Amino acid sequence: MTSPPPGPMAFWQSVGLRFLPFADAASTDLPLGRLLRLALFQVSVGIAVVLLNGTLNRVLIVELGTPSWIVALMIAVPLTIAPFRALIGHRSDIHRSMLGWRRVPYIWFGTLAQFGGLAIMPFALILLTRPDTFALGIAGACASFLLTGAGMHVTQTAGLALATDLAPADSRPRVVALLYLMLLVGMVLASFAIGGLLRDFSATRLVQLIQGAAVLTMVLNMAALWKQEARRPRAVVDALPRPAFATLWASYVAQPGARRLLIAIGVGTMAFAMQDALLEPFGGDVLGLSVGSTTALTGTWALGAILAFAYAGQRLANGADPLRLAGLGLVVGIAAFLLAIFAVPVGAAGLLFAAAAIIGLGSGLFAMGTMIAAMGLASGAAAGLALGAWGAVQASCAGLGIALGGVLRDTIDGAAMAGALGPVLASRATGYGAVYLLEIMLLLAALVVLGPMVGRHAPATGPGQAAPGRFGLSEFPT
Repeated sequence: MTSPPPGPMAFWQSVGLRFLPFADAASTDLPLGRLLRLALFQVSVGIAVVLLNGTLNRVLIVELGTPSWIVALMIAVPLTIAPFRALIGHRSDIHRSMLGWRRVPYIWFGTLAQFGGLAIMPFALILLTRPDTFALGIAGACASFLLTGAGMHVTQTAGLALATDLAPADSRPRVVALLYLMLLVGMVLASFAIGGLLRDFSATRLVQLIQGAAVLTMVLNMAALWKQEARRPRAVVDALPRPAFATLWASYVAQPGARRLLIAIGVGTMAFAMQDALLEPFGGDVLGLSVGSTTALTGTWALGAILAFAYAGQRLANGADPLRLAGLGLVVGIAAFLLAIFAVPVGAAGLLFAAAAIIGLGSGLFAMGTMIAAMGLASGAAAGLALGAWGAVQASCAGLGIALGGVLRDTIDGAAMAGALGPVLASRATGYGAVYLLEIMLLLAALVVLGPMVGRHAPATGPGQAAPGRFGLSEFPT
């Protein structure tokens, strides 16, 4: 007797597992619906990232005439919290609460800080438009950026740690990867939504948009937290060990390859991040794109990163070395920055959009590979510390890269426009091009640091697969 054909529900479930990246991250203990609801906090973070790193830096530099080095430093201010992400993750690992929660208090207060920063941001921007209150506006903008960024870091670190608590051990890397995929989805949706709303730009509309983002942050994060973390009895809470942060950190970095991995993460992240505050102004300043069009550049970048996560998910499921994927991302990034440079003499905005997508592809592969490798160096009990260490190095170096990119662009642009570099380089594109060339050199340096590690600390291979052999710098894909 033949079995009946599968129903439509079984068909769509099989489609999801085949074509959606990390759809197999769901489990009996953490079904896909609950996991996707938890991932809403990443969507709120994605909205804030687009506002801070995309829309606002374009508006401040092009529409308000603020020097790009000031804007770059304002964007980098929130990342002063980044070095403490490992400590935040560790504190959430061992937190003792009268209510029996570890992660929820950190996510909640991070949400409040993120909401507060977005709430006061419009008033700071208003002060920036008047010469007599410009200094006060700078101070208010830095405070709002700091609050928003601190909330993002605390929420993201504790939220990712909560996801690893809820997920079975064998699916934790895929769960964390799915959450980062949702961050990119949030960035894509936010960038295209903001670009559409600001197509007819006005200061009033920008203020309304930022205020709406603040309210949406509270709604999304409250929905994400609802009934996710179980409350533990007081006896269990009191019995939890509380090892010192210094002890756990020393144990983590003492593992073979840990320091080299963190250095590679830092150099590669700085290389990809130097253009974060310059990509949209580059499109508006050099190629004459509108606010809506340049905001779409961020969405295009995020689409490329989503493709990277989908590809990385397929490769990792087949037992690929995550550091080999990270190396591929570095090589792709070199090609992307070369393409961005060539977009200027050709004068084609399409090349810049293609470059943005490929930059997202390269940075996504690099972030995904290094994140999985960093998680592999920690036990499940120290998930917050491992994710915090990766996030601390990544975000700190991203902030340094953003600030350095803005300062170099302004310095070289000023010299070029003054004729100090000769008539050929007396162009608005010179400062941007110099930053892109420096990013290419940093990507090559990251390849040098990462090369000796590839293949030595690969994850467990799949059934029937042989362990990968030694893989050095000369064998990176080119």
